[in-house]
Amino acid sequence: MPTLSYPTPNAKERKIINDLFQSSHGDVFAYLGQHKIEGTGEVIRALLPQAQAVSVLSRNSQSIVCKMEKIDERGLWACRLPESPTDSNPYLLQIIQNNQTIIQEDPYRFGSFLGDTDHWLLAQGKHLRPYEKLGAHLREINGIQGAYFAVWSPNAQRVSVIGEFNDWDGRVHVMRRHHDTGVWEIFIPHVPFNALYKFEIRDKNGNIRVKSDPYAFATELRPTTASVLRGLPEKMPVPQFRQKNNAIDAPICIYEVHLGSWRRKADNAWLTYTELAEQLIDYVKEMGFTHIELLPISEYPFDGSWGYQATGLYAPTSRFGSPQELQFLVQKAHDKGISVILDWVVGHFPTDEHGLIQFDGTALYEHQDPREGYHQDWNTLIYNFGRNEVRNFLTGNALYWIEYFGFDGLRVDAVASMVYRDYSRKDGEWIPNRFGGRENLEAIEFLKETNTMLQAQNLHAVGMAEESTAFPNVTKSEGLNFQYKWNMGWMNDTLRYMKEDSIHRKHHHNLMTFGMMYQYSENYILPLSHDEVVHGKASLLGKMAGDCWQKFANLRAYYGFMYGYPGKKLLFMGNEFAQGREWDFSGSLDWHLLEPEHGGKWHKGVQDFVKKLNHVYQTHTPLYQLDQWRDGFAWLVADDAENSVFVFERQDREGNRLIVISNFTPVVRENYRFGVNVAGEYEVILNSDDDDFCGSEIQLSGSLKTENLESHGKKHSLSLTLPPLATVYLSCPKSKQIAPNKSAHPATKLAQSAPKPIGKMKKGK
Repeated sequence: MPTLSYPTPNAKERKIINDLFQSSHGDVFAYLGQHKIEGTGEVIRALLPQAQAVSVLSRNSQSIVCKMEKIDERGLWACRLPESPTDSNPYLLQIIQNNQTIIQEDPYRFGSFLGDTDHWLLAQGKHLRPYEKLGAHLREINGIQGAYFAVWSPNAQRVSVIGEFNDWDGRVHVMRRHHDTGVWEIFIPHVPFNALYKFEIRDKNGNIRVKSDPYAFATELRPTTASVLRGLPEKMPVPQFRQKNNAIDAPICIYEVHLGSWRRKADNAWLTYTELAEQLIDYVKEMGFTHIELLPISEYPFDGSWGYQATGLYAPTSRFGSPQELQFLVQKAHDKGISVILDWVVGHFPTDEHGLIQFDGTALYEHQDPREGYHQDWNTLIYNFGRNEVRNFLTGNALYWIEYFGFDGLRVDAVASMVYRDYSRKDGEWIPNRFGGRENLEAIEFLKETNTMLQAQNLHAVGMAEESTAFPNVTKSEGLNFQYKWNMGWMNDTLRYMKEDSIHRKHHHNLMTFGMMYQYSENYILPLSHDEVVHGKASLLGKMAGDCWQKFANLRAYYGFMYGYPGKKLLFMGNEFAQGREWDFSGSLDWHLLEPEHGGKWHKGVQDFVKKLNHVYQTHTPLYQLDQWRDGFAWLVADDAENSVFVFERQDREGNRLIVISNFTPVVRENYRFGVNVAGEYEVILNSDDDDFCGSEIQLSGSLKTENLESHGKKHSLSLTLPPLATVYLSCPKSKQIAPNKSAHPATKLAQSAPKPIGKMKKGK
């Protein structure tokens, strides 16, 4: 083997070498690896600080092509190749380190993996799936196993991959920079599955920052924050029922769940995704919910944020297991015909140093000016929705969760905080948009673009907005293009009413009726979510007025009113069995309340009622089919404030009818008469005051026929005894109807004759 000495580095090369060891060199691929030097020939250079000796091997013969010289004591090795080397390209490096011989690939001999189209799409923010190009991916290149890393850091002086595989040494695997996009990339051979890694960044100001991968597909469990090399999981199949389950004319009743506190083990440890797949899914199926909505599961460092301050937007939290185990949970739900919604948080992100804040020494993902980029309420940062790469990062994330984890929709948190620049700000604390207005035009465009993109993919996933203001057209194509919006106004108004003592409710009657003034402006979900049972607000049971019996009765009656009212339904976990205390994320729900020794009959009564409600709701099309059409709803009694009684009718496309009657006082209303739109025979199908649900002594059953007695401007009417603090459903299918009823003249007096009541006092109680 001929020996060719590497030429002594001149002053220019010495500066390059110093830059390498100071981790300030801007283009290490131009120096390390194999290069041809005029007057010298082919050379190979390798930065290996821990090596004791290094040789270049022929790939085929494994023979030594040349022994490398240590041209800098800090660990830079180099050699000149023979003029006609045998199979020297490609080559291997033989390294003696810690008295062990290691044969490995040289990462600096691999070219770029980003094509011109990728660069353009990433720069324009138009890459449909940016996560396929950025982040960390397991790859095989020409039979060589390894990992490909790429990260966007346009203002960095240098970016390195550090990890277990290089002793977390930022000098070893410095990445290649693409100046047109600001993307850095490298392929590192032999990096194993599950390897821990981060990016070490010399930022714009020369400071070293150690960051987790924004596109990491897995992470460590807090308090450690390394990214975990997993690569993209397999895509999940689209369930055949998704489109039908999510449709505007479908029955949708959502069970909102925080996975860490739904149920815990005896030692207060979390259930895993796999254990939840068995226990949670079976429970949801038994209770009759159609959808599960998971509070945010993108990786987050602080348990107390409940997932709403995510640092790993592409990584399912490792608290409950691996990404594949999360897929198992979603698939288990799909196997039972249950859809799964993900609570998706893109309105803000936390200031944790390992996260996105000042990623390359500049406000890269956030705004520089705190009047645009800082959430005062949550001490968090706001994404710069006007930057192409940031918008692409977020829009791609929406598609990622649906394609790779099978989620059937996204519930977007805190939309109001995104679409208004002055959200929770005083005058002088915000910057108007380019037209001088308060709307965040970039955020509005981002939300519309994301929803439109998801619909264009024909995956039938839905977008649900938690938007707490009257921002127009949230669920319209000319607006934000969501499919559904949480009806926060209905929730606030009706809960205010239920908090009132029954004797005072007549003064707040309009709180229960006002929602119909705007019902058809959006496609609504009626939410009784986690936000209503925390921070000193009390549980739903705790909000109800009255003594113990009245609280439970009020809650059942309220649920009955809610399920009858137009709009899809959402209950937070624990609401379905009347959890007594506020939700606490650090422990399990109070399942013991369902046990007899803890007064379980009351809580079991509510749980059984919700189960019954879900069944009645899904099997009676008038309750859901025309939620967003005016023909689907009509007030029959809207003005009986004195008695705190509400009566309304729901109708489906075929003309089947269902009447909902709510009495929100503890007074039995005997012989209560009201007019109906259609004469016929009506059957009692639900009574929240039934003995099966721990109700009172008033039991309703059977059917009753309309009478030719005018009432409430109608020619035909019904009369029945209204149980106290109760909601009753009366069903009249088309087959039991006599004929459509024409309204009587408004001046017609209500019938005064004694009605024939339905219902009777139950003895012995």
